[in-house]
This record gives sequence, C-alpha cells and structure tokens, in this order.
Amino acid sequence: MRSNRAKVRAVSVAATLPMLAGALALGIPAAHAADHPLRDLLAGTRPAWATAKADKGATSDGARVSARVYLAGKDAAGLAAYAKAVSDPDSASYGRYLTAKQAQARFGATKAQVAAVKSWLTAAGLKVTGVSRHYVSVSGDVAAAEKAFGTQLHNFAKGSKTYRAPAGAASVPQGLADAVLTVTGLDNAPHMATHDDQLPPPDTVFRNAGPFSSYYGSKTASTLPSAYGSKIPYAVKGYTGKQLRAAYGAGTRTGKGVRVAITDAYASPTIAYDAGTYAKRNGDAAWKTGQLHQSLPAAYTNTEDCGASGWYGEETLDVEAVHAVAPAADVTYVGAASCTDGDLLDALGKVVDNHLADIVSNSWGEVEAVQTPDLAAAYDQVFQLGAVEGIGFYFSSGDDGDEVAGSGTKQVDSPANSAWVTAVGGTSLAVGKNDAYLWETGWGTDKAVLSADGKSWTDFPGAFTSGAGGGTSRTVAEPDYQQGVVPDALAKANSANGNRVVPDISAIADPNTGFLVGQTQSSPDGKKQAYSEYRIGGTSLAAPTVAAIQALAQEARGKAIGFANPAIYAKYGSKVYHDVTDDPTGKGLAVARVDFHNGYDATDGLDTSVRSLGKDSSLSAVKGYDDVTGVGTPASGYVESYRRH
Repeated sequence: MRSNRAKVRAVSVAATLPMLAGALALGIPAAHAADHPLRDLLAGTRPAWATAKADKGATSDGARVSARVYLAGKDAAGLAAYAKAVSDPDSASYGRYLTAKQAQARFGATKAQVAAVKSWLTAAGLKVTGVSRHYVSVSGDVAAAEKAFGTQLHNFAKGSKTYRAPAGAASVPQGLADAVLTVTGLDNAPHMATHDDQLPPPDTVFRNAGPFSSYYGSKTASTLPSAYGSKIPYAVKGYTGKQLRAAYGAGTRTGKGVRVAITDAYASPTIAYDAGTYAKRNGDAAWKTGQLHQSLPAAYTNTEDCGASGWYGEETLDVEAVHAVAPAADVTYVGAASCTDGDLLDALGKVVDNHLADIVSNSWGEVEAVQTPDLAAAYDQVFQLGAVEGIGFYFSSGDDGDEVAGSGTKQVDSPANSAWVTAVGGTSLAVGKNDAYLWETGWGTDKAVLSADGKSWTDFPGAFTSGAGGGTSRTVAEPDYQQGVVPDALAKANSANGNRVVPDISAIADPNTGFLVGQTQSSPDGKKQAYSEYRIGGTSLAAPTVAAIQALAQEARGKAIGFANPAIYAKYGSKVYHDVTDDPTGKGLAVARVDFHNGYDATDGLDTSVRSLGKDSSLSAVKGYDDVTGVGTPASGYVESYRRH
C-alpha cells in the first residue's frame, strides 16, 4: 500500500498521563508542585507504568543514566503570549516577528540560569556532556541522578520486559524551578543504543502493477465486478505536480523567495539524484544549483531499531512533493540522528535556532498515549520559539484513523496534537481530464479481494486498512482558534472544558489516489540499486503538499505567515476551501487495484482488490469542520487570500 508515515520512538514511552492541559496548551512548563520547602516537583516525569504493583526494586547505584534537563528560559509565559499575538490576524502584533537572535535574547535561558543548572548537576556528581540553547545533557550513575533529581530510580515491569524509571516525580532545587522546564531520560523504555551506526542501503524495490488510470476515471475496470452499482475505475498511476497544483489552486505562484524545511530521521544517500531525475521525468521545473540543501548530524544512531532505510522514502516523498507543488521554493532537509524524540527535537531546534526556513514539513509522529507531559512541554517550547520568529510547523495527522485498530484505544497522534502546530489530515483526491478538480473524500480505505471465480468481491466492502488520523486529544486544551468552529460534539468528547481536535486542514493522502514518487531502491537480491517510480500516499504526502501550498501563499503575502492556524480558521466557511465529505457523489466510491503479490514483479502472481473510499474507521468527513479533514482542503483563491493580510 505504501502509506508512508514514519514512526517516532519515544525517549520515554509511557501510557497516557494526566496533563495540565490549560498550561501545556499555552506552552507554559508543566507546573512545579511544592512538595518540600527546598525542592519543586517536575510534573509528568514519572511514567504512568511505574506503579507500585510493577515495582521490582531499586536500580543498581552504578547503572548508567543519560538525561536532558530542558531549560525553561527567562519568560516562558511571555513566550507563549507573544507567540499567540504574532500569529493572530486580529492582533496589533500580527506578523511582528523576532529574529532568532532577538527571540533567544528575550526568551532564552540566561547565562546565569545555564551556569546555575550546570552547577547543580555537577555538584550531584553528574557530568555535563553538552549544552544547547534548549537543554543541558548529562550522564552519570544512578546514585548521582537520584541525588540531582530528588527521586529514587527503580526497575519496573512493563509488559514482558523491565525498565528503569523514577519511583516518584523528579524535582529540582527550589531556586532553579523557574529555570528548568523538565527532564527526560530518567526512564529507559525502550532501550536505545547509543553507538554510532552507518546508514544501511535502501529498502527492496516497490512497484505498482497495472492497469492504471492516468487521471481519475480514465480507465474503467470493465472486466472486474461492479461496486456500488457500477463499474469502477482503476487506481491512478500516481498524480504529478501539475495535477496537484491545479487541484489546489496554485495559479502562477511558484514559492519563489520562500524557504521550506523538512525534518525526518537519517538521510537518503541518493536524494539529489532522485529529486533531479524525478523532476526531469515528470514535468517539474529543474532544480537550480543551491536550491536543495541538507543539514545532517555528525553521526547516526539506532539505525536498526528505527528502520533507517525506511526513512529514505519518507525524505524522498517530502522533498519531491514540496518541489512539485512549489517548484521555486528553497528546500532544506534537516536529518535527525535517529527517530527518537530527543534527536527529532534537536532537528527542529536547529531549524529554529538558525531560522533555516519559514515553513517546516514533518511527516512523523506517534500515538498520543506515548507522549509524556515532559516531552510535550519540550516540543511546545520549540514550536513557540518558531512562532515568534515567523516559522510555521506542519505535521501529518497519522495513517491509522482513530488508532483503535493499531493501539486498541481511540486517540490522536503527537506532535500533531500540539496546539502550536498545524495538523494536516488526508483525503482521497479525484483529478479528472485536463487537470480538472472533481471531488475529494475523507481518506479512509476498506479493502475487499476478488473472489476465486472472479465474479464478485469477497465480503465487500471488506476491512479497514488505513485512513487519515484525527479525533479529540485527551491531554491538550481547546485552543482559542478552534472555538466557534469545531463542533462541541468533537471538542467536548473527552472533557466538558473542551480539548484540541485534529486535524486543522488537509490534502491528498490516499495511496489509492496518490502521488508518483521516484527513488533509488535495492533489487530483491540486494545486489543492485536503481531508480524507479511508484505511487505513494499517507498523511506523509498531505503534510508536504500543504507546506508547499503555504509557500505559495507566503509568496502571495510577501512576508512570512508563521504559525498559520489562526489565519486558517479565520477563513473557515469561505470559498477558499473545498468542504470535503465522505461521499460527494451520493453513490459510493471505489477504485480497483492490481498489485504484485511480492511487491515488485509478477513472479509470485497478482492480487486484485477493490478499495472503497471515505471509510475512515469511526471518523467521518461531513459538511463543515470534521476530524478527518479539518476545515477542508485549499481551493482556488486560498493562496491569494493571504494577500489581504
């Protein structure tokens, strides 16, 4: 299927923790609860699975610990307030962004704060291994960590395994409460290797079998059974930039003068060749010298645990999709050293600290239940610093619908759940003859296979396979910009006070109506590598597509859009959006697919199936705002609507 959204491995994986939703929605550090006259607790630092029942006793004093102490800066509340003001079209401060240097001077940690934090940690016996604008990293033994953070580290059973974690919330000396945001790394679930790894070769080649439609409906599956009362078209071979630009109202805009960054883990060793070859073969503008940049770490870790080669396709999709829709935009790929939260936070921090771009596309995430409040606070701080600099972050909303099938719990994904990012949902897109926009449905797929006699679809419409992530957060409060737009039935699904609902906006995601991508891949025997093309989807496609459309909108505006959600919601209900529903024709929609059984050739036979559209688990795309497509997808007029601000 190649729905291709990369998964994050959390530094600290835990079940859902109660979050101080109001505080964290504004990005204020997790509250420090007074527990002892000389120390303040760091809420959210003890994982929910570290229970008394699961306690297996104290961790050995000599065991090693590596941790990060994230710095709160000198005005956390002021940072959140300014980030909100510069992003609000109705604010007098709208668009009055700071430079990275100004943001650091106004909101960053002071030298005195950093020195005090380092002094406290070293006095406890920990070794400072690094200092960034965002955190102080340390290492040492358990005894020193316990002394520094005022808690005992124990071993706890988690499933069939045992991990280290604080037996109680970590704390800091009272005089440092305002300097410390949180600490991560005191628990070690899952274990992450720390040795330097070499990047592996790319994954085995993936190809789509035909027949194909060149545009939606161009080739009918006349010899296959009907679905929803009529013959159905074959899936498209894969849309190209020309078709996507037409569908979403690009007009003559190209993203000229706009900088877009992409964050993923690792780095495809063939990205420049692949992107250049793809553009040449598919009618996109040629890449200019110096238009594609890479910012990579000195070394990579956890390549096996993270499935490093699988991230190559993610990077390739992101880079090629941005260029296809915004061919003149400057693109910087920022690769993280691994797929852990800490390394991905470093990549995001690098974008903000050096203001590498105004628009950042991020096609990765994990279910909300594994994001602890300490990590949420660290992410939100980076997003707010970006907002005050005029940087907007766009995150894919997920590829597993309401997540029940995969996790057993109805939930949204993070970091897309942050109130400080634009969560991008997904659709199935029909582009017809002469690049005409026909319709969209919410992305959600049911699959049924061809019967043995070829005369029917077995158990039609079949089982749910994938769909756009969405729903109501359990941990993040409803942000101001969603109030009055998001129906109470969604906003108050988990709390009478209201919570953040995902997504905000959407674009093409369904791999059955997906995008054609070109990538160097390995032969089945692993002996050769060659460039090939295949159709791909997922909200991994929606996020860079929306990021590229925002680059066109920024070109129209003539200055940075920054954190776009207040502006996106301010346009709600207008003609600049396609209001997407699950069944726009009223007849039921489906496409026929023929796939190689082994994923790359006909040696092991073919698999024929029908894919029904607009079937996203328990989520529904309806008129108005919904938790599959948000406010809808950009229509003709969306890009130019930014000229008025």
